[in-house]
Amino acid sequence: MHTEIVSVDNDMDNFVSYQQAVDILKSGGVVAFPTETVYGLGALATDAKAVQRIFEAKGRPSDNPLIVHIGNKEDVSNYAVDVPENADKLMNAFWPGPLTLVFHKKPGVIAENVTPGFDTVGIRMPDHPVALNLLRALGGPLAAPSANRSGKPSPTEATHVLTDLAGRIPLIVDGGKTGVGVESTVLDMTSNPPEILRPGGVTREMIEDIIGPVRAEIEGANEDDAPRAPGMKYMHYAPESPLFVIEPDETVIQEAVRQLHSEGKKVAVIGPDEFTIPEADWYFAVGPLHDDEAMAAHLYGSIRQCDLTDADLILAVGTEAEGVGAAVMNRLLKAADGKRFNG
Repeated sequence: MHTEIVSVDNDMDNFVSYQQAVDILKSGGVVAFPTETVYGLGALATDAKAVQRIFEAKGRPSDNPLIVHIGNKEDVSNYAVDVPENADKLMNAFWPGPLTLVFHKKPGVIAENVTPGFDTVGIRMPDHPVALNLLRALGGPLAAPSANRSGKPSPTEATHVLTDLAGRIPLIVDGGKTGVGVESTVLDMTSNPPEILRPGGVTREMIEDIIGPVRAEIEGANEDDAPRAPGMKYMHYAPESPLFVIEPDETVIQEAVRQLHSEGKKVAVIGPDEFTIPEADWYFAVGPLHDDEAMAAHLYGSIRQCDLTDADLILAVGTEAEGVGAAVMNRLLKAADGKRFNG
């Protein structure tokens, strides 16, 4: 299969490009497209055969649920029932935006393999003009996980999608680099109080300002349990070389690199702009120290840059688990499979 890339921007007449994408989707195919978080791989959420093509292209475990993307807030009632008042408040505050809300699903509408084994469905309205234009031109819901090979770093540029999925999907709609950089927050509205299943760009603090207390996510999942939201169970976002999370201390990192060099290992470091680690074989800066939004935006790109080196090991500087930092640490620990560097 040949994978084509079409570019769209606000200065062009993009009708033909969108129509090409819509035709593929309506015929049961898959299309990669940008959202404000990462690039997604979309298929009609009402078509089980189309949804299966997502799992096949990504090599994604079949029990890992998919998020449904919609183009208008009013569309929620087409796919969900028993939507609580607090959900309306959150939609008014954060949609379009990086917040996925989990509801009881309307029977017989969304394909069963979108949320295998569950009577719930995660829905969000992305805050990206290309995604919204595509959804509105299609006139239907898109099931869309990140457009990468399963387990690898999520794509924040069209070239990342091409690296992972060339020859596996027919079309990538290139809308430039994404902004938020980490996937959406997933909030389960079927529990009381609502529970954060995955932290993201809409923080716990922001949510609680609107609806009051929520529960934090439960890290990990039992091996025999199906994940309730994407990213809960399986190792994700992993580079080719082992990644370890390390504390944000310049001296500690310098000593760690010296130790690893004494063991004959080449080391890549992902850290803030201010750190100077001349001992590192490669250093990838992800923004100012304590600027979690900048780190989120650059994290996956930096992990992918590490894959272009021949590093034996990657050290990634951790953050405080508050605000967007909670999402960054969640992704780092998934990429590291929980490993921290302790010397």
